[in-house]
Amino acid sequence: MSAPSPDELEAQRAELYAALAEVGDFRRGSVSENYRRCGKPNCACTRPGHPGHGPRYLWTRTVGGKSRGRQLAGAEVDKVRRELDRYAEFVTITDRLVEVNEKICEVRPAGGSTVDAPDTPPVSDGEKGGC
Repeated sequence: MSAPSPDELEAQRAELYAALAEVGDFRRGSVSENYRRCGKPNCACTRPGHPGHGPRYLWTRTVGGKSRGRQLAGAEVDKVRRELDRYAEFVTITDRLVEVNEKICEVRPAGGSTVDAPDTPPVSDGEKGGC
């Protein structure tokens, strides 16, 4: 089987961009279901085998190296889980997009036409600053 042509790879990239536009709302993280004991000595939750009060749902994610969490209302749980699933779709599509772009970069000849950003500054010869 031969390697895909640049035109075929660019078509794949266009399909991936279209798929990315269809992902919709997403968020990263996870939802956990928790039960807890209230600490009241006469409460049913103190009995052996009682799971505790709950469930309580917590959405957690890591932001800037720190874990962040927020308790979810019961009505939010399904919505947040759908958004987490769409984040997984987003990651899969972007990973595939990077793979296709790398292939495009490999098959495109040096000095050939590229689709670089128009604001890309020219590369200097190692000189810094000055006139």
